[in-house]
Amino acid sequence: MEFRANERVSIDLDGDGVAHVRLTRGDKMNALDTEMFDRLIDAGQALQTMKGLRAVVLAGEGRAFCAGLDLASFGRHRADEPPLTERTYGNANRAQQVAMQWRKLPVPVIAAVHGVCFGGGLQIASGADIRVVAPDTRMAVMEMRWGLVPDMGGIALWRGLVRDDVLRELTYTNREFTGAEARAIGLATCVSEDPLAQATAIAQTIADRNPHAMRGAKRLINAMADKSTDDLLMEESREQHALLGSKNQMEAVMSGMEKRKARYDDA
Repeated sequence: MEFRANERVSIDLDGDGVAHVRLTRGDKMNALDTEMFDRLIDAGQALQTMKGLRAVVLAGEGRAFCAGLDLASFGRHRADEPPLTERTYGNANRAQQVAMQWRKLPVPVIAAVHGVCFGGGLQIASGADIRVVAPDTRMAVMEMRWGLVPDMGGIALWRGLVRDDVLRELTYTNREFTGAEARAIGLATCVSEDPLAQATAIAQTIADRNPHAMRGAKRLINAMADKSTDDLLMEESREQHALLGSKNQMEAVMSGMEKRKARYDDA
């Protein structure tokens, strides 16, 4: 799918295979309205099949990563919108896909979070493989404030990240917490005064690794929460069997021995 320029989301694929995805509704702190949902899904679909893609850096322009739901859209329902219980995107509905799609992408996604990250913005960031967060970022599981449960796949994405009782407290009270606290409780991978620069550096490191091994590693880690030990051991063996002796695996060895930049085949 070709991604068309729009006023909500941009994608720029650099020469290293890193896609820089930006929420571009900075005047509204990248709040989520119907069009933002649509354009984010368009972006995810385009990235799913993008040639040469090795990593994604997801960030927001302006003063915030994402302030959550646009209050002007609150309670608005499109006439053509199916019931929330209908699985319109594999295992997810439309709102869930906006956050879950980053976990479903075949390559690692690094979110650079700053300013404000509330509600649906937190769920979108949680869909990333890695979250680099500014220490003073304002964050919250916001839905209880509006009389709702966390949605957009939040509980599924937070499983294994946040201790059970801590998640309950954040959900039941919808209190704000900082990026520094997010690191302590598991919602941030690391904190940085310049999260975009650090997220980009991580993505560049990932892009310099065997892309087939990187995709295999993401598949294995994605399976970790749901598969049995026996199934995970077999999945690991299948992934490793496919890599051993392959062109890219040999290139990883040779480039390391020769101390040069690897030249991988993305096909």
